[in-house]
Amino acid sequence: MQTRKIITALIIICLGLFSADGFYHKHVHFGVESIFGFYAIFGFVMCVALVLIAKWIRTILMRAEDYYDKEYDND
Repeated sequence: MQTRKIITALIIICLGLFSADGFYHKHVHFGVESIFGFYAIFGFVMCVALVLIAKWIRTILMRAEDYYDKEYDND
């Protein structure tokens, strides 16, 4: 039950900050920055992209579970 309250509070805060984007003047460098909620949407998309890219890179870089436990006959 405590977790549900925390998640609800976090969602309310995120929605409030997202809606606050329409109440101040932005000094943009690029035209795309003037879109309502651009930074919130951009941050969410990039966070998801980082997770997906990390999962893909893990398949390339992953080693066997006993990689450091192997005994070598070179001694």
